[in-house]
Amino acid sequence: MNARTKARLRAVEVLFEAEARDVPIIDAMELRRRVTDQQISAYTESILRGVDSKIARIDEYLETYSKGWSLERMPAVDRSILRVATWELLFNDDVPDKVAVKEAGDIASELSTDDSPEFISGLLGRLLELKPTLLA
Repeated sequence: MNARTKARLRAVEVLFEAEARDVPIIDAMELRRRVTDQQISAYTESILRGVDSKIARIDEYLETYSKGWSLERMPAVDRSILRVATWELLFNDDVPDKVAVKEAGDIASELSTDDSPEFISGLLGRLLELKPTLLA
């Protein structure tokens, strides 16, 4: 597993934990740094700060373009994966679009339900199609 994949996975874990504990994302990241020996890489921190700064827009896009699924209805781990991937797809020019989509599907295959990779890839594919208008 390469460093960026590990960073994405760690970001998903922190986002999931922040939501489960109902604490701000940055607080969850700092708590993890203090109470575990797990490393929070610079890229993990970049993802988490990026998602935190854009969460309202990210969630609006996910809610608007997921067919038949509200954010609340999605499994919490899928929300976390989608938030990371949407931030990379729309707000991080350093990551190729196809990489963001593929990595999200791979993480979903590892952490979520059998149906999640297809759902996540489909939703991200839709966001990719709409990217020029979403960012206009």
